[in-house]
Amino acid sequence: MATIRILSGGAAQAVVEKIAADFQRDTGHEISAEFSAVGAMKEKVVAGEPVDMVILTAALVDGLIAGGFVVPGSRIDLGRVGTGVAVRAGTPLPDVSNADVLRANMLAATRIACPDPAVATAGKVVINLIGRLGIADQIMPRMHYFPNGYAAMRWLAASGGHNEMGITQITEILPNKGVTLAGPLPEALQMKTVYSVGLVSRAANPEAAKDFIARLTGPAARPVLAAAGYEFDD
Repeated sequence: MATIRILSGGAAQAVVEKIAADFQRDTGHEISAEFSAVGAMKEKVVAGEPVDMVILTAALVDGLIAGGFVVPGSRIDLGRVGTGVAVRAGTPLPDVSNADVLRANMLAATRIACPDPAVATAGKVVINLIGRLGIADQIMPRMHYFPNGYAAMRWLAASGGHNEMGITQITEILPNKGVTLAGPLPEALQMKTVYSVGLVSRAANPEAAKDFIARLTGPAARPVLAAAGYEFDD
């Protein structure tokens, strides 16, 4: 039996783990998946780390196709992911429904956890957000960066501080039971990202990887993706 090696952004972690459990039971193949910021995962592929398939932003998958690292024509979109605001479970939910109240609640926060903007999509969204809200100078000293959204949410869940919040992709908030989604960013400030899967050109187990990709992107996966926070055009 094969072991399928996956490098994935954290936005797909909950879905991959759910589908992998059924796939391993049905086929006998093993899934070995690593989840982190998409930029870090891309660099691992480029550096030659053994991998069969990737799940990254559509733009990064396209870049890997152009570079010869991912098989042309193998990219399949999973759906769009938005960014949201989270707080520790059991604490009051801040209003994030429009720019004015979001700005006020961010200014009131004692710490804001988010993925590192150097490597993570959601981190870049946060930097753009505070720039558009005009609060970068006030907020930057209170920003707390993490390697990925899951790490940021774990920290927020375990922290005992007051008026702390986290901002990351909704698919990284919903699976973490120690935090609660206060809401998505207001539509005017939202930046939704398409995530895609691709077959790596040097895959050691391409047929088994194609089988897993088919399950991940097939009709039966739609409810799993939707429950995790993905949105679709149709």
